[in-house]
Amino acid sequence: MKKLWAIIFLFLAINTFAQDSTYTRNVVNTLTSKAFWGRGYTKDGMKKAADYIVDAYQKIGLSPMGTAYKQMFNFPVNTFPGKMKVSINGKKLIPGEDFIINNESPGVKQISKLTPVDSLNYRATPSLQVLLKDKLTWSVATEVGDVTTIQLNKKRFAAIPKEISVDIENKFIPNFQAANISGLVKGTKYPDSLFIITAHYDHLGGMGAATYFPGANDNAAGVATLLSLAKYYAANPQPYSIGFICFAGEEAGLLGSRYFVENPLVPLVNIKFLINLDLVGTGAAGMTVVNASVYPKAFAQLNAINNEHHYITKINPRGKAANSDHYFFTEKGVPAFFIYTQGGPSAYHDIFDKPETLPLTKYKDLFKLIVGFNQKLME
Repeated sequence: MKKLWAIIFLFLAINTFAQDSTYTRNVVNTLTSKAFWGRGYTKDGMKKAADYIVDAYQKIGLSPMGTAYKQMFNFPVNTFPGKMKVSINGKKLIPGEDFIINNESPGVKQISKLTPVDSLNYRATPSLQVLLKDKLTWSVATEVGDVTTIQLNKKRFAAIPKEISVDIENKFIPNFQAANISGLVKGTKYPDSLFIITAHYDHLGGMGAATYFPGANDNAAGVATLLSLAKYYAANPQPYSIGFICFAGEEAGLLGSRYFVENPLVPLVNIKFLINLDLVGTGAAGMTVVNASVYPKAFAQLNAINNEHHYITKINPRGKAANSDHYFFTEKGVPAFFIYTQGGPSAYHDIFDKPETLPLTKYKDLFKLIVGFNQKLME
């Protein structure tokens, strides 16, 4: 009878917290707001996001994983804090919509004629070129190159580029200060053994003084899901400790997770399993699990839970891949899955990854699946 009541209590608790979609949505809306400026490298966007997550940890009741919630580190980054002006054939272009600048580009100010190299490539000078693209996607560079490259959206610019006027400012920061944010719910029976949930909170920041990348699906949704799970586990401590890590520097090359693995706040051998959440704001078309073929037993357990409860329409297996923050843990022998969802809006690394178009289709079901999976692993 006691076991039955325990199962009933667990079911009710999971459902109660999974239904708290208002909290999850509020986290997404906050992290993608203009005040956080793309959680990047200008206007203190990443620092503001880090402080917000620390405050959330404290309100939830998480203990620091080490001596403090923040694990500081630094890395070089090329930023664009100021002017971002481009005109083609006398027409002013809109940053993010009409054009982007390659992330490693130096600043430039000049007016030049454009010479075609081919139908998609044009050159103004040896240090300034224009490319026509079907889709504009941005990223983060940790160095500055020799050539300034402007990418034009083919769908919004039909004319042949003949002349360019450009005034763009860049600022290279050799030691940008960032922080991983780590918290912990101590286990009731095995406090030194951990299950860990991770998500990167950084995004692309801003391109110029007036354009920023919200990063709703990538990865405000992952952080929101992590914080929702933290609320659940803080209210329902498990036999094992549950750790929560929000990484910085993922978009610059998995730098935060690499730093953590090289400077772990807990012994890596004590981590029983790690689940990394990145791009989990959709789900109508199912989800994918990276490392499924590396840990087939765990993947079979995950599928068994999903098949029993019909949480996710389809779980696609994928092999090893260095495409998110799970990677360096796996390289050190820590069992880990990277979960991302499919379906819904296709916005990615652009200014259209907004909260108002993010469905959070499978948030509740993914929440339940993760809790059920962790429970199975703890048996």
